[in-house]
Amino acid sequence: MALIETRALTKRYGGGVTALSELTLAVEPGIIGLVGANGAGKSTFIKIMLGLLQPTAGELRVLGLDPTTHSEEVRARVGYMPEHDCLPSEVSAAEFVTHLARMSGLPANAARERASEALRHVGLYEERYRQIGGYSTGMKQRVKLAQALAHDPDLLLLDEPTNGLDPAGRDAMLELVHRIGNEFGISIVVCSHLLGEVERICDSLVAIDGGRLLRSATVSDMTTSRDVLTVEVAEGVDLLTKRLAELGIPATREGLSLTVPMDTEDVYDRILQAVAELDLPLHRLDQRRHRVAELFQSPAVTSPAPQEVGRGAAN
Repeated sequence: MALIETRALTKRYGGGVTALSELTLAVEPGIIGLVGANGAGKSTFIKIMLGLLQPTAGELRVLGLDPTTHSEEVRARVGYMPEHDCLPSEVSAAEFVTHLARMSGLPANAARERASEALRHVGLYEERYRQIGGYSTGMKQRVKLAQALAHDPDLLLLDEPTNGLDPAGRDAMLELVHRIGNEFGISIVVCSHLLGEVERICDSLVAIDGGRLLRSATVSDMTTSRDVLTVEVAEGVDLLTKRLAELGIPATREGLSLTVPMDTEDVYDRILQAVAELDLPLHRLDQRRHRVAELFQSPAVTSPAPQEVGRGAAN
């Protein structure tokens, strides 16, 4: 059974705004990155998965359940970390997480125990009795993650979990999410507009733009046979770009560097020959794996047919 499965899922708002357009995909358990620019339809998709919004058309299953008819059952098995600050400032983290655990149906004693355990997992155990209003932004994000974990869900939906954090805080949050997904065996959907960050921890990625599916695949599938060459010269980069184009070798310029896909076995030697013919000072010519972010910049990103993604070797 797929973790999440959609068929032609569509959501239109008033005024002719289409948030999701015929979204069709199947996602297997693991850590999944739901990526796209702001306004791409990510948050709408999450709210439909939770049964908070009704789709205009199409079908959706989350953990085998239809959120439009079984919303309470879905929310009982799903933990949700919202994007925006929604925390009461005058209560402690322990009180807040316990309250939400009780709302999920846990008895009082079990709710307190689960709240303490969740706060320990996110690194706030020693600070759990402090009022949330005195927390830093990073600590508040961790409280939101703890309340999503408190009722022991099968799936976590995290909407922009690194929002408002500095680079160190973002790295710490991503490491925490990765640990929860791998050590606890909980499937996680990480919704983010920062593809370069989430690809580090995800098994698979779903990219949407304007409510439409761009790509849906495992990270390993996206990067298999996607090696590229980085060419850096001290001068004459325009000449080299022109010469490579004449040879039928596509190159993307970044400052004094060129990125060239390794489409053929002889591309390395052909670049060396071009550099030698132009008598250019070569600083660097090395091979690396194509970054996933670069793959989404290619023109052939439309995926009209259903795609199934599963847990891959992303680590």
